[in-house]
Amino acid sequence: MPGVFFSVLGHFDAVADRRMLVGYSSSSEEEEEEDEGLSGVGGGRRRKCEEEEGSNGGSSVRKKAKTEDRVSRPRLPLPGCLLAMFPDDVEPQTEDSSLHGGRIRSFKHERGNWATLVYLPYHPQEEFSDLLEQLLSAAKAHGVVLTPQEEFHLSLSQTVVLRHHWIQPFTQSLKADLAHCKRFVCSAGKLNVYCNAEMTRTFLGMEVCTGHAQLLDLVRVVDRTMTEFRLDTFYKDPSFHVSLAWCVGDLTAQMKGCLQELQRVVDDYEEGPFLLRLDGIELRCRTGNKTFRFPLEP
Repeated sequence: MPGVFFSVLGHFDAVADRRMLVGYSSSSEEEEEEDEGLSGVGGGRRRKCEEEEGSNGGSSVRKKAKTEDRVSRPRLPLPGCLLAMFPDDVEPQTEDSSLHGGRIRSFKHERGNWATLVYLPYHPQEEFSDLLEQLLSAAKAHGVVLTPQEEFHLSLSQTVVLRHHWIQPFTQSLKADLAHCKRFVCSAGKLNVYCNAEMTRTFLGMEVCTGHAQLLDLVRVVDRTMTEFRLDTFYKDPSFHVSLAWCVGDLTAQMKGCLQELQRVVDDYEEGPFLLRLDGIELRCRTGNKTFRFPLEP
């Protein structure tokens, strides 16, 4: 009833007190209290606390069951298109040189570091494969077993390390700097022996004999981008060449011992000296497993 209030001076039992509340309907636990003859507010509160604790316990059990259900559910695999976007993060890297023909990394692999090279590609002529086989056979006769390159190119930068987030600005800078460079043709015909800085591999290469000035101009352009990103620039007095084959270790002395004979194979090939021709139509930049192309102006 409106306006009804309780007098704090009187003593009422818990059941009567609750019945005086307007619009109040007793719960099942209160009916049980009445049946059992419980009196006093304290007793009712103790029972209510016990029931609340019980209900909380049930809630925690349910939460635990849900958590265990989530843990036990198998995780859905990532779509292949997402995995392909970040191959360096999902593909395991190995340092086992036996899986790479005995080759040893020039620098330790670290997640997020991308080996990067700027180069001029060489597309082999028809007769090149036959000449290479003859060179490998002649070297083997002198005790030097060479492995042919998987692909052929002329380097215009050292191999440097790029962080993943540098790739886009680095290639954009290269594109802008190379935008006005002209196409050209260069050729190579003189064999030479090269060894990397770590002395872990020796190369048989064919050195450029024409187009040297145009290659130096391109190196100066590439070096500007390297300097911008605080990376190593190219060698001061470069010997531009196309590597043909390689072997593990420093075998410079052994290879130079048979170099004259190998050069004769080149000079006497078919009707005259063989010239390896490179069409400078575009430069490329390989970083990790990505390749960027930069066409030169006609």
